[in-house]
Amino acid sequence: MLYAGAMPELFFSAHSARIDRERVHHWLSDLSYWARGRARAVQDAAMNGSRNYGVYDDIGTQVGYARVVTDGATFAWLCDVFVDPDHRGEGVGKLLVAGVVADLEPLHLERTVLATGDAHGLYTQFGFAVIEHPEMWMARAG
Repeated sequence: MLYAGAMPELFFSAHSARIDRERVHHWLSDLSYWARGRARAVQDAAMNGSRNYGVYDDIGTQVGYARVVTDGATFAWLCDVFVDPDHRGEGVGKLLVAGVVADLEPLHLERTVLATGDAHGLYTQFGFAVIEHPEMWMARAG
């Protein structure tokens, strides 16, 4: 576990069993701009196939979430990063991304990517940068 600041008011966990799936589904399906309307069954399937991370307050309430899709050897995609609106500006995002990066470090992945419409400043603190040759990347919408 990683802690924010000198006092353990917030803590990071990489244990999927701790994730409050109902809370995360609410955040993503009701409050996010990228997963609005996502069905609970779809969210659960995504979580089941991913590495899941959370940040929790001093009484154990989840205040942040992220997941990573990875082959565990060469590539990872950081996605569904969300901080509870009531806890934004408290360092939750920094603790969350720091914990994810630390958890993935031993895998020695060649590339970890993400797509975001905001918070670029947060991610650059942890080594993320604009893709050097975006014209090489393609996507197929489902």
